[in-house]
Amino acid sequence: MNTILLFLGPYEIIGLVLVVILLFGGKKIPELARGLGKGIREFNSARATIEGEIKEGIRDAERKDAGAKGDK
Repeated sequence: MNTILLFLGPYEIIGLVLVVILLFGGKKIPELARGLGKGIREFNSARATIEGEIKEGIRDAERKDAGAKGDK
């Protein structure tokens, strides 16, 4: 998200905020922000789970490889 903001100047950001307010209205914005936050939390949780499974798989493979080398 930070890289997107690098390409936008202050006037563009203000314009985007105004468009969002006009499209969704002031009452819907907190609801949209909550939904966005929930989605980001779920994404990060899934990413952490997958990352943990990959690391566990790598450790298991290294243990099997080390055990196979020790048997020779």
